[in-house]
Amino acid sequence: MENAALLKEKVQEGFMVEGMEDMNEEYLKALKQTLTIVGDTELLSVPPLLTVYDQAPTLNNKITALAIMQDEIGHAHIAYRLLKDLGEDTEELLYNREPNRWKNPYAFDFELSNWIELGVFNALFDRAGYTLLGDAGEHTSYGPWRRALVKVDKEELFHLRNGEIIMKSAVKDPELKKKVQEAVDWMFIMGLEFFGVADNLKSRSQQIEYKLKGRTNDELRQKWLSTAVPFCESIGIKVPAHYDEATEKFVIDVPFPCKFDAENKKWLTDQPDTWENVIKRFKSRGPQNQQFVERIQQGAKELEKLRNEAV
Repeated sequence: MENAALLKEKVQEGFMVEGMEDMNEEYLKALKQTLTIVGDTELLSVPPLLTVYDQAPTLNNKITALAIMQDEIGHAHIAYRLLKDLGEDTEELLYNREPNRWKNPYAFDFELSNWIELGVFNALFDRAGYTLLGDAGEHTSYGPWRRALVKVDKEELFHLRNGEIIMKSAVKDPELKKKVQEAVDWMFIMGLEFFGVADNLKSRSQQIEYKLKGRTNDELRQKWLSTAVPFCESIGIKVPAHYDEATEKFVIDVPFPCKFDAENKKWLTDQPDTWENVIKRFKSRGPQNQQFVERIQQGAKELEKLRNEAV
């Protein structure tokens, strides 16, 4: 096992970690936490998409949505396979974990209301995935993951482009444009939350120190804003953020974080919140958390039941 200071120095200088013999306990723990979040995020993106899959307006839309869901399951498989190689019991992790113990984004605990929301989901949330995983693909010190992310990066780009195509098409119709705006109104701030707490509230980051990722939370949030805001503006959709020439940064135009009415999927932008409360909201999970996780676990539990009955 490597000394912590020495390993941090080595990875900052470009050393690639290939196996457990190259790690210390701290690196291994941070890597497992990171891969669990990634795997859970990829897998739990599928149930929300399935809630409106049958509303696809064309066969081509349906085939594309299926391809995206297949990709997401494949991305999850990569993360869980790496976890298995690191000694994790992935069967236990996938099929026996309680729903509120999963690490997927809070945004994925909600049913989608219509096909347009699937497009906005791809355009904003897959953009967040593309931003986060693109950073890991560029910077991570864990060799097996970096190599796997070459494929993931291209597929996430395809997902977000699909979302942009759906949104661009929808805004040509005044009624559908209203649906796009309504979807962006609740999903945009959810997208901002993907990147976690503000940098000034993080005392230290093992992910940065061990080069599991290259950019801080706020830097990643800025990177996401740098493409999400111009795209929405280009199709006439309003977002609560703008580019500030003086600071050369994107500025959020509402209190961030702010309170969220989960029942109505509405941000209370006149009510600022704290990151401490946001973390509590994340941990208490959203309305469809249990239903979505049960859907993932259903087949394995039914098979186990049949096995027990056959004995």
